[in-house]
Amino acid sequence: MSPGAAPATPRQRKSQLGQFMTPPSVAEFMASLFSLPDGAAIRILDAGAGQGALTASFIERTNSRHRMRATAFEFDEQILAELRTNLADIRTRTCAECELVEGDFIEHAVNRICLGKGERYTHAILNPPYKKIGSDSRHRGLLRAVGLETVNLYTGFVGLALELLERGGELVAIIPRSFCNGPYYQPFRRFVLRRAAIRHIHLFDARNKAFKEDGVLQENIIIKMVRGGEQGAVTVSTSTDGRFADYEAIQRDFARIVFPGDPDQFIHIPTGDDDQILERASFGHSLADLGLTVSTGPVVDFRLRDDLRADPERGTVPLLYPGHFSTGGLQWPKQGFKKPNAIRETPATRTWLYPNGFYAVVRRFSSKEERRRIVANVIDPARLPSGMIGIENHLNVFHAKRQPIPEVLAHGLACYLNATAVDTYFRRFNGHTQVNATDLRAMRYPSREALIALGQWAKDHAVIAQDEIDARVHSL
Repeated sequence: MSPGAAPATPRQRKSQLGQFMTPPSVAEFMASLFSLPDGAAIRILDAGAGQGALTASFIERTNSRHRMRATAFEFDEQILAELRTNLADIRTRTCAECELVEGDFIEHAVNRICLGKGERYTHAILNPPYKKIGSDSRHRGLLRAVGLETVNLYTGFVGLALELLERGGELVAIIPRSFCNGPYYQPFRRFVLRRAAIRHIHLFDARNKAFKEDGVLQENIIIKMVRGGEQGAVTVSTSTDGRFADYEAIQRDFARIVFPGDPDQFIHIPTGDDDQILERASFGHSLADLGLTVSTGPVVDFRLRDDLRADPERGTVPLLYPGHFSTGGLQWPKQGFKKPNAIRETPATRTWLYPNGFYAVVRRFSSKEERRRIVANVIDPARLPSGMIGIENHLNVFHAKRQPIPEVLAHGLACYLNATAVDTYFRRFNGHTQVNATDLRAMRYPSREALIALGQWAKDHAVIAQDEIDARVHSL
């Protein structure tokens, strides 16, 4: 802290450290997921222990037939005193051994793993810190030393805790579900799935329901894994929030969690009310099968600021943002628009432009309150009087090697992507408000012929109700 600076508020400090304390009801639920064989010696790891709520919940549900030793790691000096007091209270009430390790869990764990020293744990219970790790940071280098390439502290903690478990050891963690998809977490998914079997996934409606006191927005899951376990069916449970008043659970085949042959190993979370039509063979096509690809819009406006224009003028071409699209289709130019309507066409900017033509586009961002995650539209070249167009970075664009696609195919793609079943399917593996091109490439699609037929139907209807789209896609 700089001299004279005001101390951070509790919420600011939590944000700085990526720490969010576990509510008692969530801690109790997490502890209930463990298997505790009678008479077994239990060695429990709590990495990033905070105030000790997870350790306390785990120990309090055991009985006198278990020999218990807990190891809690914590480095935040502002809560160490409270944690010491809480661990001392646990020792008094339960006779369990409780060890506090003050310091950096990642450094300690990596040293143990690399040296091959120290006994392994039978159980691990975690609410790890959530904070991005820089590519050249010390933590990134430490994790690489044990073969774990990852971009966030929470995945680093989970991966190391798995490495410190004995074979058959169980891990239960509450973490963001952002690791379930996307290229940045692919190495972590591979690391985990090589080492452990997933036994249970609990999905909260939204992370701000489980941690509403901390103002956290990302969707959250509780996951149970078994080190070296044989992968079988997975229990998938849901609740609106940490009270678990509307708790429901269902068994799912692992092939519905991680699709066989998926090179990205996305982790899907199918709930009880899932529409499963996209698992039919008729929806088994990739974009490559269709002769298409999808990319993030190449125009990053702040990098080309000098070439942007509020309104079209001589020497410019249309620049399209998500705000140019609505239920009525493409609206360009847009009067009173807060973003530029045009970009200069020069030898330097031409690299970032596409030939004018038909494309399907999907917004990259939505707010967490929006009903739909995927919102698709069609670029209609008749509304854009130019040979080239700019597509801004907040749109994903479906194209054929940076060339336009047939009109009916563009309409068919947009109609398909706007179906409720597609949005539901997408939410199975995407737990945040961003729709990346990687995610859209991982989606299942109907055949090109089916999309063209769907596009012809959509093109012939000026206005289509949602239930009509859904019924048409169901019939494919």
